[in-house]
Amino acid sequence: MRLRVGIVGLGDQWEARHLPALRALADRFEVRGICEQVAHRAQRAAAQLGTAAVDGFRALTARDDIDAILHLADQWYGATPILAACDHGKAVYSAASLPVDAEAARAIRRRVEGSGIAFMAELPRRYAPATLRLKELIATRLGPPKMLFCHRRAPQAKARPEDASGENRDLVELVDWCRYVAGVEPTSVVAVRHAEPPGTATADYRMMSLDFSTTGRPGDGPLAQVSCGSYMPQTWEEAVGFRPPAALQAACEHGIAFVDLPSSLVWFDTAGRHQESLDSERPVGEQMLVHFHRRVTSLVRSMSGLDDALRAIQIVQAGETSQSEGRRVWLPEEGSSKLALAARRVPPPSL
Repeated sequence: MRLRVGIVGLGDQWEARHLPALRALADRFEVRGICEQVAHRAQRAAAQLGTAAVDGFRALTARDDIDAILHLADQWYGATPILAACDHGKAVYSAASLPVDAEAARAIRRRVEGSGIAFMAELPRRYAPATLRLKELIATRLGPPKMLFCHRRAPQAKARPEDASGENRDLVELVDWCRYVAGVEPTSVVAVRHAEPPGTATADYRMMSLDFSTTGRPGDGPLAQVSCGSYMPQTWEEAVGFRPPAALQAACEHGIAFVDLPSSLVWFDTAGRHQESLDSERPVGEQMLVHFHRRVTSLVRSMSGLDDALRAIQIVQAGETSQSEGRRVWLPEEGSSKLALAARRVPPPSL
């Protein structure tokens, strides 16, 4: 079944990820219209795919020849295209940031759930070939993770600025990545940040320590360290690329793995070193759109992508509270209807 889709916003991954994926999956997706706040970009993208530029996302979502919306960029209209898709019963694939504000996030979830549409939040690190292979190794050779170290380093000019609520999309994605690899939910978080000059809203380094203990005693379970740094000027090109840390290091019960996205994986066990290059696997953009196609055409409705994204936002918010108050913050249980933070100042009783 070919899905008839409308594109809202193009974003910085259009040429590298989304356009090649749509071309490769032409048997599954037919682009019927493109809406973009920069008119000449919309016209150029429409010409690339043999479709039409549409003036306004509401007009696009209201069309009868559209089955789903691909919301691919953060633009002036924010999350409003998601709500418009809910009004017209159109499935949503969202690569745009979800609101960090707890009440706004809850409102979107209620609208999506009430509309009955299929929804998928784009979480590319989950679908990278190296991540999928790592999950296989955890299940078969390496065993459960004990510690995860997840890093992202970018030059200052390319770092994503935080909004007034302290949102950082990269940090949200890294937190979700650790949750996915660990296979369990974190129970508490401790965070620090550095800003230059001190007191400014935008941080040049942020670090979060996630504790996955289920006993109420920090350190009794897996630990994850997540960090985002943008402390090197873009003009220092050689320094930025010098000895970059692995995007993810997973120390497991029976071995250790080093992941560099999208398709590089090196792992060690008692037999020694194993190096895998997964370039022949389907690219991550195609992986995600194939998964979205299955969700829309399946009779089983899933909102896990939305819940995963909101849970990661919730954890990042908890990290902001930890940093500002100088304490460990305990997280609400998974599936809690509250997206606001747990306000507990002491850990739960030990078992």
